[in-house]
Amino acid sequence: MTIQNRSRGTAGPRIDPVDLVSRHSAPIFLVLLIVAFAVLEPRFLHPLNVLNVFRQVSISGLIAIGMTFVILTAGIDLSVGAIVALAGLVGAYVAKGGLESRFAIGTAADTGNPVILAFLAALAVGAACGVLQGLAITRLRVPPFVVTLGGMTAFRGAALLFSGGGPISGFSPDYGWWGQGRIGSIPVPVIIFVAAAIVAHIVLRHTRFGLHVYAVGGNAQAAEANGIPVRRVTLAAYVIVGAMCGLATFLLSARLNSAEAVAGMGLELDVIAAVVIGGTSLFGGVGTIFGTVVGALLIGVLRNGLVLMNVSSFVQQIVIGLILVAAVAIDQYAAARSKA
Repeated sequence: MTIQNRSRGTAGPRIDPVDLVSRHSAPIFLVLLIVAFAVLEPRFLHPLNVLNVFRQVSISGLIAIGMTFVILTAGIDLSVGAIVALAGLVGAYVAKGGLESRFAIGTAADTGNPVILAFLAALAVGAACGVLQGLAITRLRVPPFVVTLGGMTAFRGAALLFSGGGPISGFSPDYGWWGQGRIGSIPVPVIIFVAAAIVAHIVLRHTRFGLHVYAVGGNAQAAEANGIPVRRVTLAAYVIVGAMCGLATFLLSARLNSAEAVAGMGLELDVIAAVVIGGTSLFGGVGTIFGTVVGALLIGVLRNGLVLMNVSSFVQQIVIGLILVAAVAIDQYAAARSKA
């Protein structure tokens, strides 16, 4: 019996290939997707298309970074698309100096307020939406799903009411640079996305607040018993995702040269899918910013490759929905194996 124990001890830890694949399924699938599209569609790896993928991913990716904080606390935010619409319109309103010149272009578009005020307005509106929902969740004890579902409807209605159902378009070149400009050969939104991901990673992994986020998602009651301010941490998570919506919509309106009440329709699917596909558990307490970035890239690559292959947008939605379900199934399977 002693000999058997010694022989087992010298064998070292046994690697479980199934567990290894389940834990790294997103990066593996991303690499396989890139290889497949590169073979099937030669235009896919063209430098201009690669930059286009990153530019498209940067908007939803920024919101996905904020959503990671929320889901890590075992919450959810279904209102991000509506917040994008409302915050974008308010920022555009400030940039144009009112609705009277909402369609002004050229030199007439330079008569509004400085770009920094428009950015701060969009950021403030997004954060305020996060505060409202965070307070409803932490103070009124309403489930996050219900609160943000209501927020999705209310904020979308507020956006339509604010703009009268119409767009605000035609911004100054200084405004448009934030969505269309480049530093070197890299689009500005991509640089901001990468910087935001690095900062979020540092916050989650190397600060007390980050540790509290994981603790709240892992077991809120135990976290509270250990002196962690669960309400404040949860509220902060919703403020973060709201602020990221404000940042993302500022870049989006700058890129499109327009802000609309219908902006962000269906965006919550891509954002939540990116976070969950990237390995963040819907039950909270498990996940990384790196995984979210990989998940966002995976969805961006998938959409771009399917567009290049002339696949219907309806089919794209079906594929992303199936991948989302598969990601949750893999997460559940990995959790069950770890307990066995």
